[in-house]
Amino acid sequence: MSNENPKVLVLMGSKSDWDIMQHADQTLARFDIPHVCRALSAHRTPAQVIELVSKAEENGAEVIIAAAGGAAHLAGVVAAHTILPVLGVPMNSVLNGLDSLLSTVQMPGGIPVGTLAIGKAGAVNAALLAAAILARKDTDLQQKLRDFRKEQQDTVIENSVLP
Repeated sequence: MSNENPKVLVLMGSKSDWDIMQHADQTLARFDIPHVCRALSAHRTPAQVIELVSKAEENGAEVIIAAAGGAAHLAGVVAAHTILPVLGVPMNSVLNGLDSLLSTVQMPGGIPVGTLAIGKAGAVNAALLAAAILARKDTDLQQKLRDFRKEQQDTVIENSVLP
């Protein structure tokens, strides 16, 4: 889903992160949240990252989800250039994502990045957390989240009896 005035901006350092970050895209789409996904590198295209992030709030964004691959910490660079909530999703890596996790979670005091799980679960949960942030002032979205939680509960209960 794309929108000229997205509520959520999803950034990743390269198209190779799409295998994971598409799950954030799909989750946001499930809740009909206007968003846009972009692949820009904090190190190879820093000016473009800063320009996009600096204009995100005036373009209607309320939350930014940023992938962090290895020690290339896009989420931290993004957080340094905005006061919007930044949700970091550590990517899988040659070190099983541990380097990505540590680079995301070890932000210096004063520049926060909310850090989610490594990989797909983190991408899904980042989108759900973005939805929860947006739902604070959107009663329709609040209900969609309640319905989603009820669906999860029902699925677990239906599958609770084992052979």
